Amino acid sequence: MKNIYMFFLLAFSVVVSAQDASSRLSKDSQEISEFKLYPNPAFDTTVYITTKDNATKDITIYNVFGKVVLTDRITAKALNIASLTPGIYLVQVIENKKSITRKLVVK
Repeated sequence: MKNIYMFFLLAFSVVVSAQDASSRLSKDSQEISEFKLYPNPAFDTTVYITTKDNATKDITIYNVFGKVVLTDRITAKALNIASLTPGIYLVQVIENKKSITRKLVVK
């Protein structure tokens, strides 16, 4: 029963966060600028994460139940996701004390 509540909470969070955030954010936002996560959906074992600064990034990937399934620190833009099974994940990226969370679909 707890897993069902967690799933609905996560699904609601994904729906709410998928809304256009540009109207809510100010110029002084703490969100990473010019963030790109591609390809999404991912069909291969690598995804690419680019930002305006392209500095070192701390990556945490969560499954739909909120469990951490992958953590990594990257200095380049390639992230190896070979250990992930097909599904929907949340990717949290932290760079220069700024963070962003996005949905990733692995097929």
